Amino acid sequence: MPVKNILIIQGGGRAKGNTAQLVEHFIKGAEEAGHKAELVSLLKHEVKGCLGCNACRYGKPCIQKDSFHEIVPKVKEADCIVFASPLYFWTVSSRIKAFIERFYCIAEEDTNPPLGRYEKYPDKDCALLMTAADNFFWTFEQAVSYYQFTLVNYIGFHDKGMLLAGGCGDTNGRPQIEETDWLRQAYEFGKRIYA
Repeated sequence: MPVKNILIIQGGGRAKGNTAQLVEHFIKGAEEAGHKAELVSLLKHEVKGCLGCNACRYGKPCIQKDSFHEIVPKVKEADCIVFASPLYFWTVSSRIKAFIERFYCIAEEDTNPPLGRYEKYPDKDCALLMTAADNFFWTFEQAVSYYQFTLVNYIGFHDKGMLLAGGCGDTNGRPQIEETDWLRQAYEFGKRIYA
């Protein structure tokens, strides 16, 4: 099996929280399977939301001065981008959303785009890792919808799966993911993402 470059974008949560632990175990599994995994934490690298100014169209860099410029080469080199986020107000964090919106500046012109798409994006795989205190049947519904419509249907990435870790404890207390089976599942997900 060829070695894959996996870029994990962690968008929020506490430095040692449930999402961070889920990511850590995913990376361990992916590396044990022989892949290269790199973590970029949006807690440490500020990425602002898109201004919609169109200065970047096409092939020009974004005018904003933030960490996104350092991350673009990593995005372009990655075979798979894994988006990791705690559930905030029933969807992905604003940090993840801002990061995805900035993909606008890496789009290329497409004279004949598929229905519902306006431009061409790099050909990548993607996956979603999420944590939440709640674990109702509808807990992740809005986040999954955003992931599927934005990253898979619109940008055109190829879905490699989702790990939706609900029931990780009260948001006001300490992380409780280690009391669940999610860390083992994250490790297994990392290990088999390209099996």
